[in-house]
Amino acid sequence: MDITYYGHSCFGIVINGKNLLFDPYITPNPLAKNIDINAIKADYILVSHGHGDHVADAVAIAKRTGATIIGSHEVCVWLNKQGAENIHRMNTGGKAKFDFGNVKCVKAEHSSSMPDGSYGGNPMGFVVESSEGNFYFAGDTALTYDMKLIGDYRHINFAFLPVGDNYTMGIDNAIIATEFINCKDVIGMHYDTFDDIKINHDEAVKKFAHAGKKLTLMKIGETINR
Repeated sequence: MDITYYGHSCFGIVINGKNLLFDPYITPNPLAKNIDINAIKADYILVSHGHGDHVADAVAIAKRTGATIIGSHEVCVWLNKQGAENIHRMNTGGKAKFDFGNVKCVKAEHSSSMPDGSYGGNPMGFVVESSEGNFYFAGDTALTYDMKLIGDYRHINFAFLPVGDNYTMGIDNAIIATEFINCKDVIGMHYDTFDDIKINHDEAVKKFAHAGKKLTLMKIGETINR
């Protein structure tokens, strides 16, 4: 899988020839000022919850590409009203099959409201299973013991975990999360965008390494393969 980082918690992932985009927050992010959202490909847009720093560019990209938005019922209905035509409504615990693979919605311990203050449904994470491999996109979440269910019943090749602290779990709790999900390969997200989630990159990577894990902190615009 090719993985491109667009800043904050936004990643583009190519799976079985399909382009998946997660939590598009690009144009309001000064750290992503060199990213042209009009060049981003998307067949599906997966939205973990309703906060503005996860949905900001969802409608614009969906309208341009015709992408199907996958998310909670409330998030999808709200984005549909804003002009996103194609939606697939889900909720925590549900699984659906798509042409790239399966998406399982799992619990995230956070809050969720839409940019206008309306109810955003349950925040969620996603477990994506495909013939090219499986990964866990945690969304915004605290460390929860529910994560252990993922490790017990799913094989995870790599995971996207928030590491910025303050609004989500930080480095230390993310390391514990790797034990719960039984995955040593982590790509960090939800860090550095705001002053209160800035992290020490070297220290974070060393902490993971000391625990026998790998933490990758991608540069915005960078593409890697997993």
